[in-house]
Amino acid sequence: MSRSSRLLALLQALRRRRHPVTAAVLAREFEVSERTIYRDLAELATQGAPIQGEAGIGYVLRPGLFLPPLMLTEDETDAVLLGLRYVDQRGDEALTQSAENARAKIMAVLSPDMRDVASAPLTIPGPDGKTFPQNAVPLSTLRSAIRMQRKLAVDYGDGQGHRTHRVLWPIQLGFMDEARVVASWCEMRSAFRFFRTDRILSAVLGDRYPRRRSDLVCEFQAQIAAEQASAKTRDDGDASG
Repeated sequence: MSRSSRLLALLQALRRRRHPVTAAVLAREFEVSERTIYRDLAELATQGAPIQGEAGIGYVLRPGLFLPPLMLTEDETDAVLLGLRYVDQRGDEALTQSAENARAKIMAVLSPDMRDVASAPLTIPGPDGKTFPQNAVPLSTLRSAIRMQRKLAVDYGDGQGHRTHRVLWPIQLGFMDEARVVASWCEMRSAFRFFRTDRILSAVLGDRYPRRRSDLVCEFQAQIAAEQASAKTRDDGDASG
């Protein structure tokens, strides 16, 4: 890797981290010496990058730095475009339009050779043509509630046709192969649950829920990870038995 490429990569490494990272960690990541990392950080700071920190404690990139579009490798191009094609297949109208806009922006900054690569990708997302059940409540309503961190009072019908009234704290939308779901804290169950969006029969926007969505997402992800670990332990025990 040339030094100019490493400097750009170093900026990217700092930008994707939310907490300070030490020169030792960066040196291992880039397979160079810590002295080289210190020299590169000093060069970036001289060029105006808002890097803050000190040796032994760590470095962080303060907000406000604009990085121009970077050239993508073939694998990076494949990964990004594959993700956009998945959105085309599974997303709602708002997401598919955003995916198309993003694809156009990416194609505009690729070199001619990389545009050729992108036009004949190595990876494909699988069969298209899936249809999803219709929603009584538009996904835009659910998306707005998530962004505003507002409660939703919903009437929900389960797979057996039973109807319940619930108050949800919606935190994420999920686009699955056969259905779309909204991950929420359910006040009735006092637990996180997935709710199919096509089974939400009505929804009324309520007050802001009392906790930060980012904290709820972290707790929900921790719960899923714990459940997966527990399931793996049971499967390993069954296999050994």
